[in-house]
Amino acid sequence: MTDENLDVLEALAGLPTFHHPVVSPDGEEIALYYDVSGRNELHFADAETGALEQVSDGEVPRNARWYINWSADGERIFFHDDHGGDEQNDIFAIDRDGTVESVVELGGQTVLADVGDDGETLLVASPESGQMNFYRHDLASGETTKLTDYDRAVRAGVLSPDCEQIAYATNEADDYDNVDVYVANADGSDPRNLEIGETGAEAGPIDWGPEGDRLLVTDNTENFSRAGIYDLETEDIAWYGNLDAEEDPVGFLPGRDRFVVQRTRDARVVPVVYDVESGEGRELDLPAGVAGVSDTGEFALDDDRVVVTHTSSNRRPELLVYDLDSDEYETLVEAEYGPFNPDRFVEADYYTFESHDGLEIGALKYDSGERPSPLVVNPHGGPRHADTLSWGLYTQFLVSRGYSVLQVNYRGSTGRGREFVERLYDDWGGGEQEDVAEATRQLASEDWIDEDRIVVFGGSYGGYSAYWQMVQYPELYAGGIAWIGLTDLDEMYETTMPHFRTELMEKQLGTPDENPDLYRERSPIEYVENLDAPLLMVHGVNDSRVPVSQARMFREALLEAGYREGEDGDFEYVELGEEGHASSDIDQKIRLFETLDDFLKRRLPAVSAPEQDD
Repeated sequence: MTDENLDVLEALAGLPTFHHPVVSPDGEEIALYYDVSGRNELHFADAETGALEQVSDGEVPRNARWYINWSADGERIFFHDDHGGDEQNDIFAIDRDGTVESVVELGGQTVLADVGDDGETLLVASPESGQMNFYRHDLASGETTKLTDYDRAVRAGVLSPDCEQIAYATNEADDYDNVDVYVANADGSDPRNLEIGETGAEAGPIDWGPEGDRLLVTDNTENFSRAGIYDLETEDIAWYGNLDAEEDPVGFLPGRDRFVVQRTRDARVVPVVYDVESGEGRELDLPAGVAGVSDTGEFALDDDRVVVTHTSSNRRPELLVYDLDSDEYETLVEAEYGPFNPDRFVEADYYTFESHDGLEIGALKYDSGERPSPLVVNPHGGPRHADTLSWGLYTQFLVSRGYSVLQVNYRGSTGRGREFVERLYDDWGGGEQEDVAEATRQLASEDWIDEDRIVVFGGSYGGYSAYWQMVQYPELYAGGIAWIGLTDLDEMYETTMPHFRTELMEKQLGTPDENPDLYRERSPIEYVENLDAPLLMVHGVNDSRVPVSQARMFREALLEAGYREGEDGDFEYVELGEEGHASSDIDQKIRLFETLDDFLKRRLPAVSAPEQDD
């Protein structure tokens, strides 16, 4: 690796990035994680000037995966911290002078769901007792009390304005796909299923009305997610929108006569403001790309100004203050480009194609300009996720090295409605992997793509896809990179966190006892003998979502099958210490970039000779 290339790699990975901006209770500041110092730190931004003040000095996590919340009085920030990226979080608070206090310590992945307006109450979720359930933490006494006791994981907990009630989502129905909205007393007693939507659909609470008499809710009974307001006294519900796109509600504006949703269509996301009385909605007037407000509900400076993060496929995130009256916005925190000219970054082309069974699938294509161009096929994780027209650091890194990039929103991806998501249920390793393969075949047929230099690279479920593509479609790829990926579904079921076991694997695949053949037949480890090109396996040793045993087992299976390990062997294996399920830390990103870069340089064949005209 030349010094010049190393400089580009480090400069790109080191571009400062902010995460999780949340507005203070008085609307005068925005708290956010920002790594402008070279390490993730907590900052406060003045809502009028954008002036930044660093609050922490190494006390907050290096990895900015988890969001932050203000205390009710605006004097402290609550944050999640774990051990080396293992996501077994405890809740801490940091005040304005940088003093940190441990607040809630429970077993497993503890998550702060809501901060009470009374200044005394926290609602937290934790698998302390075996499954993800809710707990109430009293800040004055330090006591933590369990509120719910469900076999299925709870989610989306919100405290009423007077902290006398809680709303949350879980499932007690026989239909495993179902999710319902419940309202209970503050101590968890007298839970009431609001019976929103049909059985088998997914509903959830988002925000309370000012008097605690109504709820902003979401539901996907009609395929696309939609927003509604539920009247707790009359049990009536008013629905909003035209059901022609996914609309995920985020929260009421302070006056409570309007609320915000995020609308997704064709890989673009834009906030929409709905008027409660008239039902009319209008999109914010922003450039095409992906725009969003804080999903913690703390996004409004006042009733007419909201804080919005905006990005596009070739522009890095910036923080805006949007005026709802004038439809004008100001940039509060500008995107950082360091030594790079922003015009060097490549814009994605979103398109659709017909897959193997006639289903329309969306995809994003980044053309590096190389001719003929090597291609990195980059399936997303989740699998309930989607690639959007937003900035992708790994994508732009690969493009900067001359690789074009293909991202496929295979069946099971979000943004296309419930029916599209459910096409993946009971079919991991089936239709969605053929979608990825078919997209690869179609793009490889273009004369500007070098079909002999195609690589698949993915992380998490995308890592599962990388393993699967390499052993099921070996003819397509000259190499593969599987990062934090699944290889053995039985082992994954036994070792992942309990709420991932029930809400991901059981929901989408059933249990191994119910579907033993499916669990074995759709595990990449069953097909190691099909590997026919160099494979790089990368995994964090502290991963609790997809434990490192997934990579270790695949490695052992390869060795038992006679494959050779090493830089000149059939596969390479790297474990990342002090890292879990990916990381936003600059040093850890650089380490991963160097690993990927080195593998691709060594392992891809030389450029194919262009075909000669007859």
